[in-house]
Amino acid sequence: MSEQKSIATRESYGNALAALGEEFPNLVVLDADLANATKTLTFQKKFPERHIDCGIAEANMTGIAAGLATTGKIPFISSFAMFAAGRNFEQVRNSIGYPHLNVKIGATHAGITVGEDGASHQSIEDISLMRTIPGMTVIVPSDDVEVHAAVRAAIETDGPFYLRFSRAASPVINDGADYHFEVGKGITVRDGKDLTIVACGNEVYHALVAADKLKEDGVDARVINMHTIKPLDQDILIKAAEETGRIFTVEEGTVIGGLGSAVAELLSCKHPVSVHRIGIFDVFGESGSWKELLKKYKLDGDGIYEQIKARL
Repeated sequence: MSEQKSIATRESYGNALAALGEEFPNLVVLDADLANATKTLTFQKKFPERHIDCGIAEANMTGIAAGLATTGKIPFISSFAMFAAGRNFEQVRNSIGYPHLNVKIGATHAGITVGEDGASHQSIEDISLMRTIPGMTVIVPSDDVEVHAAVRAAIETDGPFYLRFSRAASPVINDGADYHFEVGKGITVRDGKDLTIVACGNEVYHALVAADKLKEDGVDARVINMHTIKPLDQDILIKAAEETGRIFTVEEGTVIGGLGSAVAELLSCKHPVSVHRIGIFDVFGESGSWKELLKKYKLDGDGIYEQIKARL
């Protein structure tokens, strides 16, 4: 695990689109007057004729993308997660999900690490919303390497995708030669026999920090990077439940309908074990630096460690 290189996954998203633009000439990118913030400006500079700024009109952008998809294009629509999933839910449901069109949603600035923008911009419900749309693939990459792999997979896979990115910088953790990304397949980034921590997005790094601290206490924690929330990897979760018994889920979003709910729903049917959800519990976020907010909501390494220790 490299702690030297950190990059925001929203920046990785823009870089990935620009890097893949020549390989996939049908790739087009739409933005809602946020190209600098979502980093699709990187693609715009390289392929100006394939970038459409739709203005502050996410619903209209979604309709345009749906139309482009029917002509064989591969459109990515980009905005803050609060707008891409929240303001835009009905359009995503009816214009993309219902006809199962090949539109990809790049949602940036997700979770509480939007920081000083406050609760109005901190989308903690987006995973819950997108999980409910039939046929929607939901991916939350954990770092720069995973973003590039996920964007490629979205382009190469037919159907609607929701990809969730962060504003804050994330340490690179998937820099090993054996790293392999596959939609719907979680990754065991650290083995362990006493309990399992299932995390997604930025929280995978913090889960690894917590696992290090648990190791000092003699607790051997397995850590799973569950980058795909839907479809969920049943095999890796059932195996973890059988071998370690206790499951902890960690996410930078609401535990209502998010990763924790998805894991609990599966295991309650397939292999019932104790599942403890770590995330945002039925409250809105608030304004503050992203580091302060992670600490307040106990979603940094220390906070995750404390919550797990309290339940052992």
